[in-house]
Amino acid sequence: MSFLTEQEQDLVTSAISNAEKLTSGEIRIAVEKHCPGEAFERATAYFGKLGMDKTSLHNGVLIYIAYADQKFAIIGDRGIHRVVPPDFWETTQVAMKAHFASGNILNGIVAGVQLAGEKLAAHFPPQNGDINELPNDIIFMDKRDAN
Repeated sequence: MSFLTEQEQDLVTSAISNAEKLTSGEIRIAVEKHCPGEAFERATAYFGKLGMDKTSLHNGVLIYIAYADQKFAIIGDRGIHRVVPPDFWETTQVAMKAHFASGNILNGIVAGVQLAGEKLAAHFPPQNGDINELPNDIIFMDKRDAN
């Protein structure tokens, strides 16, 4: 896969790990080459498929990217949306778009992860005995669906 090198993938998983130290929330990245239809609808379908709705506080976040189609979406679980304003993800999306527009996909993903962690920290601080409920690796949906 030429979308992200192994080293770039390691940078993303490291960013997720660091962001999750700020919060009890869980952040995942799902990537595929093409997105038929709307990115938000696709992200919503993958959210359940990936078990993102199974965290104890319902505070999982999925950043979905269809790189060839230049589409992406950020969605959070119901626990997040109970306590945040409707435009909660807007600044994160704007920052990611700015990086993507300049052709720097890696920095856009890392910025999105960092901002998601910072934003979640305000509403979902780390808790005693917090465990990593979901893996931090990037999910390549094209490979996953091929299995």
